[in-house]
Amino acid sequence: MTSPTLAALAGVRVIEMGQLIAGPFASKTLGEFGAEVIKIEPPGTGDPLRNWRLLKNGTSVWWQVQSRNKRSLALDLRQAEGQALARQLIAEADVLVENFRPGTLEGWDMSPEQLHALNPGLVILRISGYGQTGPYRDLPGFGVVGEAMGGLRHLTAEPGRVPVRVGVSIGDTLAALHGVIGVLTALYHRKVQGGLGQVVDVALHEAVFNVMESLLPEYSAFGAVREPAGSALPGIAPSNAYPCQDGWVLVAGNGDSIFKRLMQAIGRDDLGQAPDLADNAGRVARVAEIDAAIGTWTQTRTVLTVTTELAAARVPAGKVYTAKDIAEDPHYRARDMILEQTTRDGYTIEVPGIVPKLSVTPGSVRSNAPHVGDDTDAVLSEMGLSREQIGRLREKKIIQ
Repeated sequence: MTSPTLAALAGVRVIEMGQLIAGPFASKTLGEFGAEVIKIEPPGTGDPLRNWRLLKNGTSVWWQVQSRNKRSLALDLRQAEGQALARQLIAEADVLVENFRPGTLEGWDMSPEQLHALNPGLVILRISGYGQTGPYRDLPGFGVVGEAMGGLRHLTAEPGRVPVRVGVSIGDTLAALHGVIGVLTALYHRKVQGGLGQVVDVALHEAVFNVMESLLPEYSAFGAVREPAGSALPGIAPSNAYPCQDGWVLVAGNGDSIFKRLMQAIGRDDLGQAPDLADNAGRVARVAEIDAAIGTWTQTRTVLTVTTELAAARVPAGKVYTAKDIAEDPHYRARDMILEQTTRDGYTIEVPGIVPKLSVTPGSVRSNAPHVGDDTDAVLSEMGLSREQIGRLREKKIIQ
């Protein structure tokens, strides 16, 4: 674990009431830069992510990343006493993160209006499928649906074939990162401009739509509906995946000067010096010919040979990394992007490092992911509850 001298968000208290991916990823990110994160999760089972994908000692190894730097308060929010405790905790917080279906907080007497009456400076991050307003507000929404509605899923396929997943829950993560931007902006407004708290409303599909580049402007201006293009990047050439003797290589030769260096490196200076290929528009018109020329060259070489030769020519190129490639790559380790953690169950595991890199107030891992309710007694004691009160709550199964 790392422990920097300064933490940018030290003193910021975050209450996390989300589960699975989007909300917890947002609070994880805030926690990595010094915020105190108290995670409220159901007694007994806890966050469902604890049981997702591959388990070790009965708990997902994914959990060890998603919940580091968090304290676990096992509290039943379905009971009135649990809701009252949550309101008491939120009254002293800076940020509330939740990713329930719209209306859930309101049903627990925790609407933004009610919470701001208790805590005028509270920043409330609400992540949902379709946002807190609009005709789709009450529909159930998951990341995969947001990716589809945001326009991404239509493009992730070979032409004429079924759209495929990106491979990770990118919709949830994009929503989380947009949420973090909103939280930090709202905290800045509160601190520097003397503003009050506010609601940060993030919809999964809107977060995806926000990174879809020219998708909508091209339709608006030309009626052009962008279609799937497999590994290519339509309208930008050359940029594609090319076959090698032992795998695939990604080559991005779409800059004007880069294209000339690329063509020289593969022995096709005739293309590099062709006047009609001097800019992107000309290359797009002849992209099939260019891709064929690059593929003819790469398929006689290994991935390592191709990347080495193109690096010497100052052409961006890289292999398709697997988890094994990442774990063995010296650049990842030189950048502290692979950290070793000892879990609370006693085993050691490698996990992703922290992004972005800050020179003065870098992020850190100060504590490992908790078991369900590890911090229940400590948090409630800090709130002023006596040992007897905590015991009675446990007897009533309101806490664990």
